[in-house]
Amino acid sequence: MKKYISLLMIFGFLFSFQSCASQGSSDPAVVNALVDSQEFTFYAQRANPTNYDVINVMNSMPNSTASRILNLNGDYTIVVNKNSVDVELPYFGRVFNPSYGNTDKNGYTFTSKDFIINKSQNKKGNWTLKIKPKDVNTVDEINIEIFKNGKAFVSMRSNDRQPITYDGYVSKSEVKQEKEKL
Repeated sequence: MKKYISLLMIFGFLFSFQSCASQGSSDPAVVNALVDSQEFTFYAQRANPTNYDVINVMNSMPNSTASRILNLNGDYTIVVNKNSVDVELPYFGRVFNPSYGNTDKNGYTFTSKDFIINKSQNKKGNWTLKIKPKDVNTVDEINIEIFKNGKAFVSMRSNDRQPITYDGYVSKSEVKQEKEKL
């Protein structure tokens, strides 16, 4: 199983590296400051499912490309703060313990306040963050690889579903103000 996940991560890394080169970039000093402060938001632009049933359905649709990538609208995020990790990501694949009738649990939607972050930086200046939430039963680990230009690659390892990866970018977290009902 570890070899399978490693192969998926290598393939996803190579594919996301190709995607990163074609888009705009951020200043490496800003990216380093965001990761050091542990106050940033990952915005998912693409989902890369590993389930062949999902891939076959995607490829069978009219006017589809032979790609296994799903473009997302930018509303899906991972917000990393010093005190919490808020995850709102879609999921495409096989769930081993589904909850019928409850569509709220189809994606990754949770807030963790008890977690461990291990971060390291390689010689090229890319960051690797491994987030292990202790208060979420279904997610074992969130791996975030952040490149110097602000692009990022996320892989989710869960104990109740097949792995999935996401491509996107990191930026400064926005302050959300709640609107009061009148």
